[in-house]
Amino acid sequence: MELIVNRRTLLRLAALGTFSAAALPPALATSSDDPGLEQALKEFGSLSPGNSSASIVIDDGRTTIRHGVNANLPLFVGSAIKTFILAQYLKEVEAGRLSEDAQLEVGPDVWSPSSPVLINLQGTTTARSVLEAMITHSDNTATDIAINAIGPDKVRALIKTAGLHQTRIPDSTRILFSYLAGAPEGSDIGWAGIEKMMVGKLPGRPRAAINDHQTMVSTAAEMTDWYRHVLAGNYFEKPETLAEFKRISAMAGAIPQTVPPDVMGYGKGGSIDWDGFHCFSLAGQMVLPAQRVNFCFTINWNGDEASIPTTFSTYIQQCRQMLRMVAAKQLPTKVN
Repeated sequence: MELIVNRRTLLRLAALGTFSAAALPPALATSSDDPGLEQALKEFGSLSPGNSSASIVIDDGRTTIRHGVNANLPLFVGSAIKTFILAQYLKEVEAGRLSEDAQLEVGPDVWSPSSPVLINLQGTTTARSVLEAMITHSDNTATDIAINAIGPDKVRALIKTAGLHQTRIPDSTRILFSYLAGAPEGSDIGWAGIEKMMVGKLPGRPRAAINDHQTMVSTAAEMTDWYRHVLAGNYFEKPETLAEFKRISAMAGAIPQTVPPDVMGYGKGGSIDWDGFHCFSLAGQMVLPAQRVNFCFTINWNGDEASIPTTFSTYIQQCRQMLRMVAAKQLPTKVN
C-alpha cells in the first residue's frame, strides 16, 4: 500500500507592486473570447477528466475577465490552503494577540511529515521564521506550529468571512495524516505513531484524502477570488500587515516554472501522494503592467507512483503555457 510520499509546495512567487482593487470602482464581470486560451483550458481539463479544474481571472481596474474549466469543482488542493493560515496569523499579530517575534516551540510534539526545515529540530524559533518555512518550503511542522497558535476555527472563520463556502482545512497536518491513516476523527497519533505510519503500520483502515472530516479542499474559483481580495488588502486593517503577507507569499519555490521570466507573483501550491491518490495544485496572482492575473490550477488523479513524474511534467507545462499566453498579450517583448 502506498503511503504519504510528500506534500510540498509547488510555488515560488516574487514580490508584487501595489494594486488595490478596493480603491477601484466596482468591476464589470465579463468574459472574453480567447480561442487559444480556451483550448488550452480544455486540454488542461482533459488531464484527469472530472478531476481537473482551472480558473484565470484577469483584472485591469475596470473590467474583470474570467476564463475557466470546472472552476466550481471541489478538489483536493493540499498545501495551497496554507495561505489562509498565514493570513489569519498576521491578523492576530495585527490585533496585538500574537507577535512575529515570539519564540515558538519546535519538537516531537509538533513534528509532521514533509518538513524540510524543522523536522528533527528541537528548541524554539521565531514565529516569523515559522511562517516563512510554512510558505517557502511548505514545512508541515511549521504549519502545525502556526495553526496551533491561532486555532483552526479562527482560520475557518476567516474562510467563511471571505465567502469561500467550499473551502475546507484540517485541524492540523498531523491530525489530517492521523485521520487518513485510520485513527479516530480529531485524534493525533503522535510522532511515534506517524513514524509507524510512514513504514506502513497504520492505526486503522486508510481513508480517502477527500472526506467530510479532515481534508484540504477548495475550488479554483474560490482560490482565485481569495487572491483577488486578500492581495487588495481587503482582510487586513493595516497596510503593513498586507505588506508582510505579500513578503511571505512571495517566498515559495516554483514561480520560475510557471510565470514568464522577470514577472512577479504571489501564491502557494500543494501536492499529496496518498494510497494511490495524487494532487497538484497551484494558486496565486501574476502581476502585469496594467493587469493582475489571478489563477488556480488543480488536478487530482489515482494512479501508481510511476504516474507522478509524467503527470507533473504535463501539468506544469500547461500551467506555464496558459500564464504565458495571458502575459504575451500585454508584455512589450516576446514571452517565450
